[in-house]
Amino acid sequence: MILTVLFYSFVVFAAIQIIYYLVFSSFLFDKKKKRNSSLNESISVIICAKNEAKNLQSFLPSIIKQEYSNFEIVLINDASYDETLGVMESFEKEHENIKIVNVENTEAFWGNKKYALTLGIKAAKYDHLLFTDADCKPISKHWISKMSENFSKEKTIVLGYGKYKQENKLVNLFVRFETLLTAIQYFSYAKLGSPYMAVGRNLAYNRNEFFNIKGFINHMHIRSGDDDLFIQDAANKKNTTYALSKNSFTESIAPKNFKEWFHQKRRHISTAKHYKNKHKLFLSLFFISKILFFLLASVLFFFFTWKIILPIVLTYYLVQFIVIGFASKKLKEPLITFFLPFLEIGLLIFHLSIFITNLSSKPNHWK
Repeated sequence: MILTVLFYSFVVFAAIQIIYYLVFSSFLFDKKKKRNSSLNESISVIICAKNEAKNLQSFLPSIIKQEYSNFEIVLINDASYDETLGVMESFEKEHENIKIVNVENTEAFWGNKKYALTLGIKAAKYDHLLFTDADCKPISKHWISKMSENFSKEKTIVLGYGKYKQENKLVNLFVRFETLLTAIQYFSYAKLGSPYMAVGRNLAYNRNEFFNIKGFINHMHIRSGDDDLFIQDAANKKNTTYALSKNSFTESIAPKNFKEWFHQKRRHISTAKHYKNKHKLFLSLFFISKILFFLLASVLFFFFTWKIILPIVLTYYLVQFIVIGFASKKLKEPLITFFLPFLEIGLLIFHLSIFITNLSSKPNHWK
């Protein structure tokens, strides 16, 4: 009796996982629409930096060299105590389209990135805003062009892909897999008309969207979430789209070790509890059903007929390999599918450890 219940539960969780992956494939079959290349919106590229002197020297030239007719770069110095402001000023002297917003800590908004971003958004010359981080670089000279061409009268929020540079490290493989899986989800949800998050490394929106929801006012007290919590407030099926052209991607240096990545993800995951209930439900169901799928599969292989369990597991992996395989090709993430079972189990353990740790202590934020 117990084994029968466990078996049918296993079948249900397997079905849930397969349905999720089939749903995730939706963005892969998005028909290419003809873009209005004559639109050529003026763009303000906004970069908020805190103690990023070295990264600005390395990556800012890739923004400056963008092939786009009319854009400015708004550099926000968020109360840095290194040479960040000096580096910004040296670039400003050489390039007329660079504007500096120097932010000092205030008692009310001490160390709050959202406060600094708000000042930068207000100082921007143009209404179409494109965000990235100081440690990111576009992978092509057409990044601004490929992101901005997705703007239209209806589409005022554009989700982009922020990838990590490939390195021969185990942690790099996990980071890139987790980044790919996250992108598959937020692109798919946006495609289905329910956008729930974005990454600040590559995000564009019209300034009116920011002021329509009074900026970050609903979550200014939460240190993280200037990207995903903004999307929770501002994005809907009518105003949100995404960019999948490889020339629209940005690239960052991945965390150097698991400890660094662990602290980074703690900050990111801590904002999920502030999502809308429907998003929390569907994201939790995906995670929990995956854990139960693997647990029940492990038990039933020993105590049930393996000839029945194995085909279900293989069907799950077949669907997963196809979807993630096509997605990794679309988003230019090599080698992921070759290590998929290993990466999936490892990432589950990693996320579980973050969840347990976050229950007992609060993560550090923007410093």
